Amino acid sequence: MKIHPHDKVLEQLILSLPEREKDVVFHLARCAYCRARLYYLPRPQEAPASEKGAGRYAAALERTRGRVESWALAVEQERDEAPDLFVELMGRPAGRREEILGTDPRFHSWGLFELLIERSRETTTRDAAWAEDLGLLALGLSERLDASRYGAELIEDLRARAWACVGNACRSRSDFDGAEEAFGKSFHHLERGTGDALERGLLLDLLGSLRRDQREFEAAVDLLRKAVSIFLKIGDRHRAGRSLVNMSIVHSHSGQTEESIPVLYQALDLIDAEQEPRLLLCARHNLTTYLADSGRFLEARDLYRETRPLYREFGEPWVQNRRHWVRAKIAGGLGNAGRAESLLLAAREGFLAEGIPFDTALVSLEIAALYAGQGRTADLKRLAEEIVPVFASRHIHREALAALAFLKQAMEAETASLDLVLTVAAYLRRAENDPALKFEASR
Repeated sequence: MKIHPHDKVLEQLILSLPEREKDVVFHLARCAYCRARLYYLPRPQEAPASEKGAGRYAAALERTRGRVESWALAVEQERDEAPDLFVELMGRPAGRREEILGTDPRFHSWGLFELLIERSRETTTRDAAWAEDLGLLALGLSERLDASRYGAELIEDLRARAWACVGNACRSRSDFDGAEEAFGKSFHHLERGTGDALERGLLLDLLGSLRRDQREFEAAVDLLRKAVSIFLKIGDRHRAGRSLVNMSIVHSHSGQTEESIPVLYQALDLIDAEQEPRLLLCARHNLTTYLADSGRFLEARDLYRETRPLYREFGEPWVQNRRHWVRAKIAGGLGNAGRAESLLLAAREGFLAEGIPFDTALVSLEIAALYAGQGRTADLKRLAEEIVPVFASRHIHREALAALAFLKQAMEAETASLDLVLTVAAYLRRAENDPALKFEASR
C-alpha cells in the first residue's frame, strides 16, 4: 500500500475481525518490538480476488499472526531461561566470561541479552564498576546474536541501551569522559535501530543524569522534559514518573528545592508501585525531605506517616538511616528537640558504619546546629573533637575538610554561632555535588 488507508477503511478492517485477530492488531499498535519483527517476516503473496476487501486483511493477519506468536513464545522461553544462564555465567571466572559468551551457543539468547542490560541498570547505584562490566558483557553477547532470528534493528536498539548503561556507570564513577564516549556510541546505535520512541526516552533520561552531575542543570532539565514527554506519549506513565524523580533531583542539586516539590507530586501520580516499589519509596522520601527542608513540617509528617509501611519493606541500613534523618527533621521542626537529637545521633552512627562521609558530616552539622541553638557549649566541644578526624579518613575533598576544620576551631573556641553552623552546612550540601566549590571562611 503506497498511501495511508482512510479512517473508514481502518474502521471496516477492525470491525470485520474476530476478537482474536483484533487482539493481535492492538498488540502490534502498542508493541514496537513486534512491529519491528514484522519487517523480517516473509511477505504474504498477492491475495486472490476472493480475498479482496476486509477479508484480504484478515487472511494476511492470520498468516502473520502465527509467525509472530511462535516467535514471541520462543523469546518468552528465552526470558524464562535467562536467570539460570545468568547465574551460571556469573559463576565462571571473570576472565573467562567473554570467552564463554562467544563459544557456548546456549548463551546466545535474547533473554540473557536483556537480563544483562537490566542488571547493569539496577546495580549502577550500588556498584558502578560491576554495572559497567555487565553492560560490556551484554555488548559482547550482542555480536553473537542471530540477526536473521531477532532482527538487526532490534539488536541495534538494545546495543544503544547497553551503551547507555555503560555511560551511566561511568557517570556514577565520575568518569565523565568515558560517559560521553559511551553515550555517543549509544546514539549511533539508536540511529541504526527501529526508531523506537521508548529507547530514545531511556537514553535521554540517562543522559540527563550525566548533565546533572556535570552541573549543566538547564540541559539536564531539558533532556528530562523530553524524556517525560516521550514516555507519556507512548503511554508509559511509570517511566515518565521515574524521569520526573530524576528531574526533581536536578532541581535539588541546583539549589532549587522548592521547584522539586511539585515535580515529585506529579511523579507520585505516575509511578506504578507494584512495578518498582523502591522508586516509589525514593520519591516519597525525597518529597518528605524537601517539604521538611522548606519548613512545611505538617505536610512532611503526614507524608511520612503514609510512607511508614513502605519503609518497613526495605530494611537495609541505607534506607533506615535516611528514615531516621527525615524523622529528625520533622521532629525538630515541630518542636520536639529531644526526639530530633536521638534520631540524628542514630542516623549519624548508621552513616559512620556505612562509611558515607558527606551524609555523616551533614547529620553531624544538624546535631551541632541543635546544640548551638540550645547553647550547649560542652556538647559542641565534644562534637568538635570527633568531627575532623572522622572525616579526614573518609575521602572528603580538601575544601570540605577545610570548612569542617574552620568550624571545629570555632566550636573549640566557643565562638561557633548557629549562623556559622548553618553556613558550613549549606556549603557542604552544595559541595557534595560540586567538589570544585571553594569555602570562604570570611562569610
